Amino acid sequence: MHRATDRTPAVAPAPAVAPATDAAPRLSDISIAGDPLAVPHLLPPVPRHPVTVAEFSGLARAVAADRERWEPLVDYDATTRWYHLLDRGPGHELWLLSWLPGQGSGLHDHGASSGVLTVLRGHLTERSLGLGGERRRSLGAGAQRVLPPGHVHEVVNDSLEPAVSLHLYSPGLTRMTPYGPVPAAASGSAAPGTPSGVRAGAGTGGAGRARTAPGDGERPSG
Repeated sequence: MHRATDRTPAVAPAPAVAPATDAAPRLSDISIAGDPLAVPHLLPPVPRHPVTVAEFSGLARAVAADRERWEPLVDYDATTRWYHLLDRGPGHELWLLSWLPGQGSGLHDHGASSGVLTVLRGHLTERSLGLGGERRRSLGAGAQRVLPPGHVHEVVNDSLEPAVSLHLYSPGLTRMTPYGPVPAAASGSAAPGTPSGVRAGAGTGGAGRARTAPGDGERPSG
C-alpha cells in the first residue's frame, strides 16, 4: 500500500522589477542626428571660390544678371571714364565702368592679371593687337571677352549712346602698361605698340571716381 504524498510543483521566483521612474531618457544632438564629424554629409558645404576661367566668367555673368546690385551705382563723367570697385574676393576684383560716347581706354595691358570683360549696357568696340596683327570686335550688351595676361587692347565707345561694362581681374590689378599709338605700317607686326610707361600706385578702394584700385593696385582701363 502506497502512502500519498503532497508533491506541489515548485514555482519559479518572479523576475526583479525595476522601480518605476518618471525621468525621461536624456537625449543629445548626437544621439538624435549622429556625430556630424563622423558623417561627412551632415557637415555644411565648404564655400568654393572661382579658380578657373569658366568659373570667373560664370561669376561675371551672375553679377551682370543681378541688375539691382550694379544699376543703382552707375554714374557718368564727361571729363574722364567713371569706375567703381564693385567687389573684391579671394584672388579677384570686380570693377564697374561707364563710357560716354567717344570715351576710350587707350592701348594697354593688364600685367600679370587675367580679365573678363562683360558689356552690361550699350555697345563697345575692342581693338586688340597681337602676333596676328590688329583685330576689332563689336561688343553689344551681354557680350563677354576673356583676356589672358599680357593681352594688349583698347576699348572705346564709338556709338551714340552711353555704355556700362563689368571688368573682373584675377589676380587684382597691380600693374598696367599703357602703349603709344601704333603706326599704320606696323599694324601687322609682332610688336603691339610702344610702352609709354608703367603706372602703379597706392590708393584707397571703394566707390567714387578718379580713384586707384585698392592697395597697390591700378585703376582699370578696360
